[in-house]
Amino acid sequence: MYTQGLDVKSDSDRAPPADTPTGPEERFQARVDAEEKIEPRDWMPDGYRRTLIRQISQHAHSEIVGMLPEGNWITRAPTLRRKVALLAKVQDEGGHGLYLYSAAETLGASRGDLVGDLLSGKAKYSSIFNYPTLTWADIGAIGWLVDGAAIMNQVPLCRCSYGPYARAMVRICREESFHQRQGYEIMLALSRGTDAQKRMAQDALNRWWWPSLMMFGPSDAQSAHSAQSMRWKIKRFSNDELRQRFVDATVPQAEFLGLTVPDPDLAFDEATGHYRFGAIDWSEFERVLKGDGPCNRERLEARRKAWDDGAWVREAALAHARKKEARAQAAAA
Repeated sequence: MYTQGLDVKSDSDRAPPADTPTGPEERFQARVDAEEKIEPRDWMPDGYRRTLIRQISQHAHSEIVGMLPEGNWITRAPTLRRKVALLAKVQDEGGHGLYLYSAAETLGASRGDLVGDLLSGKAKYSSIFNYPTLTWADIGAIGWLVDGAAIMNQVPLCRCSYGPYARAMVRICREESFHQRQGYEIMLALSRGTDAQKRMAQDALNRWWWPSLMMFGPSDAQSAHSAQSMRWKIKRFSNDELRQRFVDATVPQAEFLGLTVPDPDLAFDEATGHYRFGAIDWSEFERVLKGDGPCNRERLEARRKAWDDGAWVREAALAHARKKEARAQAAAA
């Protein structure tokens, strides 16, 4: 085709349509909006990377600290069946921590640095694990309430925009569902047992109800990261939405158990189809989060001891890896 004297432009020279994202951040957000998974080698904003490292590492810390209040009851569980189930649950939680630390490493984080931040007190973990387990009923309440709240939080994370985190959450949520059913079964057995056992179950519900509601984090108006995390589709629902879902799902379960939720303001709203509940004591949440809960010091001391006691295992694993690498290099030479 003869084009001399005509102003002909190639496709690469043409201006993109007005609605086409041009900068890296715009292209990134367009991928997120289109429900594409972001993978470790993909470009991502520094804020997205930092947010993920903070959230995933706190999640990992919560899993391994969460092993402690239940681990104390493995030898004291009332039957062999209960011991085996609890042992399996604690083992699952250690595995969840492993998956999550591995997901954080795909973002360039060092596992050693992350654990170091936990042991120094710099990093946070879920405040719920700073409460003591006083009776066997507490193990049931943790499974029913704490793991129930975790499931409500974590199922939407299976659709997180960051691929490694979303894929790790699929298995974690399956195992958490087992933990929640295990806890509810314990509470059902106690509530259908003797008067003393039912009182024990009610006492556990009284002590764990409000800390479980706090697990969803501050109200939307006070949350520093929620809005941006939802825009990036790291989170899918706000803190208050998830908390309301948890209350709506859990109150009928308590009624079936014959237990009373310790909230005089709790009432079902026919107009909205949701339960109204009382004000949360956020001053307690802040105090526990800052390290002044009933078991904060005990939990960190236990994690520090475990880290120190496991030093020889880490050293042996590194020595084995170096020896294996040296043999491979020698064979190649």
